[in-house]
Amino acid sequence: MLTVNGLLILKSNIINNPKALDARSADQPKSNQTSKIKRWFMSAYKILEIQDLSVNYGGIQALKNINLYIEKGEVITLVGANGAGKSTTLRAISKIIKPRSGNIIYNGRNITQRSPHQIVKLGIAHSPEGRRVLARQTVYDNLMLGAYTQTNRQLVREDILHQFNIFPRLAERRYQLAGTLSGGEQQMLAIARALMSRPQLLLLDEPSLGLAPAIVREIFNIIENLRTTGVTILLVEQNANLALKIADRAYILEAGAITLTGKASELINDERVKKAYLG
Repeated sequence: MLTVNGLLILKSNIINNPKALDARSADQPKSNQTSKIKRWFMSAYKILEIQDLSVNYGGIQALKNINLYIEKGEVITLVGANGAGKSTTLRAISKIIKPRSGNIIYNGRNITQRSPHQIVKLGIAHSPEGRRVLARQTVYDNLMLGAYTQTNRQLVREDILHQFNIFPRLAERRYQLAGTLSGGEQQMLAIARALMSRPQLLLLDEPSLGLAPAIVREIFNIIENLRTTGVTILLVEQNANLALKIADRAYILEAGAITLTGKASELINDERVKKAYLG
């Protein structure tokens, strides 16, 4: 049986040197054999793939046949001006809005027609723009709401304690009404509430919006630490410079279309990106 390291080595060998596979499989058609195994290995590492996705708002096409993918454990950021389609992409994934066409593949399953409730149960959580905490409920109650798909009460209690370890401020304010929290604390609560569903994929929409610089740094330190827990993150963020610093890869969206993609470490130094988004 192959170990994880063995699989990684085999994946690299197949992708970078497909002739080696063909030499061992001379009795089978080379192109078919190689392409099938390459596709299998690539799909095994993708947690999400969006294929030719289009979304309409009324008569306006908000997304135009976009294609993107996310590998397990990555932090991916969507960069673009207001109205470019970044938040729309997240809403289409979580099924807040219905795509006009295209496919959304999650862990090898087509989830395009799934309901928002089913999306959460499958392991996708969405922390929306504007935080949207329940102002008249306590911090504790907001966290409990995030665990509505969970049936094991003991695990829910353990998860709440885990969130309090990640967000100590929330532990201090566990019985405080969410509406009385500061903006930064409400953002922490919004992220913690999303994590209560134990997601594999976390969609974060504008986590720094309206926050002071010191709080923004604190929030982004938390986001960066989340990747060590195995959570994959798709991030929409107005502060492109900050987002590119913590992301593995990025997609640039303009008027609903992806115009550029690449490693975040390279895009942050790209003159086109600097001129348009980094000031």
